[in-house]
Amino acid sequence: MTTGEQVVLLDADGRPVGTADKWTVHGSTTPRHLGFSCYGFDARGRVLVTQRSRLKRAFPLAWSNTCCGHPAPGESPEDAARRRLLHELDVAPVDLRMVVPDFAYRASSGGIEENELCPVLVCRVDGVPHSRPDEVETWQWWSWGHLCDEAAAPDSILSPWARLQVPILAASGQVELLLDVALH
Repeated sequence: MTTGEQVVLLDADGRPVGTADKWTVHGSTTPRHLGFSCYGFDARGRVLVTQRSRLKRAFPLAWSNTCCGHPAPGESPEDAARRRLLHELDVAPVDLRMVVPDFAYRASSGGIEENELCPVLVCRVDGVPHSRPDEVETWQWWSWGHLCDEAAAPDSILSPWARLQVPILAASGQVELLLDVALH
């Protein structure tokens, strides 16, 4: 089976070395490839947290950041985030910024491994999300503090990448900068 969606394969230093169909890349041993994660905040400082669709092959029903995905060949992580936010949740980012360009991780569940260089972005999102059921099971607005607490909990319901990213974001101070702009 193929999806038609191409992912960018990377060498150990994060340089592109080719492309492959997303469906064929994600398996029990996944080559390193380019992804992205985005955390969207509303004007009240809450973060939009999504539960991955039960139809997802990788980490179905895991709670996670607002949106994640893979830049297409030649597409920047920022443009990929804009595309996926619109596709998955029907929201457009405001003040989108990359805050952790070099985040990388490996995680496995249900016979599917993730192996990504996964830049992390933050943004503000306005309006009410309208999620696609094939992408997002449900969504909730959480306080930043609640998300930080959930990421640190031993029995966290968050995806492995969100559990790793949230403390890095908290330490960076970038969320507070975004919230300071959004709330004033």
